[in-house]
Formats: sequence, C-alpha cells, structure tokens
Amino acid sequence: MMERKAGSIKYFAVLIGLLRDRQGFLDEVRQGIRIPSKIISLLVCSSIFIAIYGAIIGSSHSWMQAVSSAVKLPALYLITLLICLPTLFFSNIIFGSKRSFGQHFILVLTAVAVTSVLLFSFAPITLFFLLTTNNYQFILVLNVLIFAITGFIGISALYQAANIVIEQEDDGSKTRRRILQSWLFLYAFVGSQLGWTLRPFFGSPMQPFQLFREREGNFYLGVMKAIGYLLGLN
Repeated sequence: MMERKAGSIKYFAVLIGLLRDRQGFLDEVRQGIRIPSKIISLLVCSSIFIAIYGAIIGSSHSWMQAVSSAVKLPALYLITLLICLPTLFFSNIIFGSKRSFGQHFILVLTAVAVTSVLLFSFAPITLFFLLTTNNYQFILVLNVLIFAITGFIGISALYQAANIVIEQEDDGSKTRRRILQSWLFLYAFVGSQLGWTLRPFFGSPMQPFQLFREREGNFYLGVMKAIGYLLGLN
C-alpha cells in the first residue's frame, strides 16, 4: 500500500517539476535523462485529470455517460498523440534532428499534461454551470471554448518546449521550426475531428445513452449548429 502511494506521489512530482521548473525539466529531456519514467508519469497524471473532467461533463446525462466520457476523453488525447507523433518525428529526422522518439513523445506529452491540468482547474466552473442550468447548447458551447483555450495553451507550451529541445540543434533548425508550426495545425485538426468521431461526451438530454453516435458532418459544422441554436437562429 505504501509503495503504491509512493509511486503516485512520484508521478505527480514529475508533473509538478514540469509546471514549476519547465526549463530544468526540458534540459533533462534534451539530455535524455529519465525519459521512460517521465513519459509514464505524465501519461498517468494527464489521464487522471482528463478522466475526472470527462466524468464531470458526462454526469450531466447519466452515470453511464460519466463512465464512458471518463474513458473516452483521455483516449481522445492519447489517440491524437499516437496518430500525429510519427509525422513530427520522421519529418524532423529527415531534416537533421538527432532526438529520439522518446524525446519527441515526451515533448508532445508536455502539451497534453499542461492541457490536462488546465481542464482540471476548469472542472469546478463546468460543474457549477451543469448544476445551475439545463441549457444543453450553452453547456456544449461553453466546453468547446474551454477545450479551445486549454488546447491553445497546451500547444503553445509544446512549441516553447520544442524550441528548447529540438531547435537548438545546428542543422536545419529553420526548416524544423516550419515543420513544427505546420504540425501543430495538423494536431489540432486531427484532435477536433477525432473528438467528433468519439462523441458523445455530454450526451443529449433528449436521447438515451449512446456509446458512439453515427458519423455525420464534422466538428466545425456541429459547433456552428450549436451556436445557432444558442442564438435562436435555428
């Protein structure tokens, strides 16, 4: 029992180290120090925080939706990472990067970790509105904004981290910077569309529990439709 507690504390210590001393954390990543333990720690902590947020937004529908969202929301971030990471890694390798796959992996995990902490910090706000309003479209748009804000900050953290770990290499740094900038748009696009594919996370109050919905439209059309309902345009 004590060993499990010590392991959990160790996981969160790595995350706190990233948040409090990002420069020192990234210097260790650049030097290849304890990469596997950092990856495991950030995966565990991020999954827990995102799962808690997923359970909160799913609880507005039913306990089954809460459990489903607690599993699907962390899966969304992890699957997006796994889909997009090879593109970033091999593109950088082609243009001269000498960083390992593990170093690239943990760089992208910094974005997920920062996003997860921010989502956890927004959890009380989301819970407050879930308890005080029954407007499904409002809750939907509110959370789209929360995901957009936290995702943007997470991606910004990734870009800053990459400048420290990847861009300090001599050859091809300008090309790799352009690759990174393009990749960030790809990452955001894949994540938003994958989230649409894995929906529902909230569960419409007018429908019974569904693990997945039929694939129709896309994320952006869905958001525009929700805003239209909220403004009384539909």
